[in-house]
Amino acid sequence: MTRRTLWNPAVNCGRVYRAAMAHSASESDSATITVVPANQAAPEDLRAVFGERGVPHDCQCQWFKLMRPEWRASSQEERAAMFAEQTHCGEPEATSTGLVAYLDGEPVGWCAVEPRTEYPRLQALRVPWTGREEDRDDPGVWAVTCFVVRTGFRRRGVSRALTAAAVGHAREHGARAVEGYALAVEPGKEVAWNELYVGAQSVYEDCGFREVSSPTLRRRVMRIDF
Repeated sequence: MTRRTLWNPAVNCGRVYRAAMAHSASESDSATITVVPANQAAPEDLRAVFGERGVPHDCQCQWFKLMRPEWRASSQEERAAMFAEQTHCGEPEATSTGLVAYLDGEPVGWCAVEPRTEYPRLQALRVPWTGREEDRDDPGVWAVTCFVVRTGFRRRGVSRALTAAAVGHAREHGARAVEGYALAVEPGKEVAWNELYVGAQSVYEDCGFREVSSPTLRRRVMRIDF
């Protein structure tokens, strides 16, 4: 079987965020994680990250984009078409709704980040707003809403690299603040990957976010103001 040519963000893309990460705690060698806006990534690379089955493949990062009735009425194929239109993969001059991470040229992760007002369902949820006064219609506040790390590449710092890149990406596009709705994970406790799609509190903290509210026992609103 012919192996596909690896996408090289440094050659093929405009804006690139880089981070050196160890493969694992037991390996001394390191790998380079690069993160690019999705419109600068190849469409097949994002498809590889989302896989051919499972929650990410089914959702296509539309959970916060669609209200509940719209979600129930949509098919996986329709959500995939919406996602393709939003991300504009392979269209460097377009704008996009998130970032794609590469580990030594292999596509390994996705992060959704754009103005908070672009997520209709987020506007109706309790978690982002409980315990604080916020203008829900402020386009200057951006939100990190979803992470996908490709199977086989987890626990290698991909989410951390994506979170750090999301901060720079939001700032460069005029955000006055960026926030995420993290999961508080108890030390030593195993958490299912499908629970961590919002990101772990510790990862946000490592990237400079501070906790601004604690709306539930396990959820934290994390934020950076520029």
